[in-house]
Amino acid sequence: MNKLSRDDLYSLEQYAEARPAFRDKVLAHKRDRRLDLGTNAALYFEDRLTMQYQIQEMLRIERIFEAEGINEELEAYNPLIPDGSNWKATFMVEFPEVEERRAMLSQLIGIEDRVFVQVADFDRVFAIADEDLERADETKTSAVHFLRFELSPEQVAALKSGASLIAGIDHENYRVEVSPVADNIRASLIKDLD
Repeated sequence: MNKLSRDDLYSLEQYAEARPAFRDKVLAHKRDRRLDLGTNAALYFEDRLTMQYQIQEMLRIERIFEAEGINEELEAYNPLIPDGSNWKATFMVEFPEVEERRAMLSQLIGIEDRVFVQVADFDRVFAIADEDLERADETKTSAVHFLRFELSPEQVAALKSGASLIAGIDHENYRVEVSPVADNIRASLIKDLD
């Protein structure tokens, strides 16, 4: 999947006009890219469109219009666009109550390394977590992690030929399996593998 460049972005003025329609398009697109993993965790699979939206929003909020600032945003978010052999996702641990969230994050240390996808009868593919910076320590994990699932050519071919997709978490304090992943999400994710 092609990375974004400055030529792919709206100027601040153009974005102000295009934003309502662009936002609606992105929100509809994201419905096929969110995968709930039980009641307290979710994967938000990123792609070129979700990252363009993120960059446009950052530029708008920060009022960034100079080339250097735009390039910094591109450098920060382009790594979250899939490379054709992988999926990239924002992983969220979601407990609405602050105290419960704090307690659970201390019990879920390492959960980011136990998130997996599985194509048909192939071995599970566990996430490669937080390649940009460490988001956990010895006392707790973070509520947000960035994950990469690297697939083999055989797994990619199997998915494109109709193989099932399973996802889940295999952590001692949080186990869940989604089997199979919904067709709309699976179809959207297969588009990332070109």
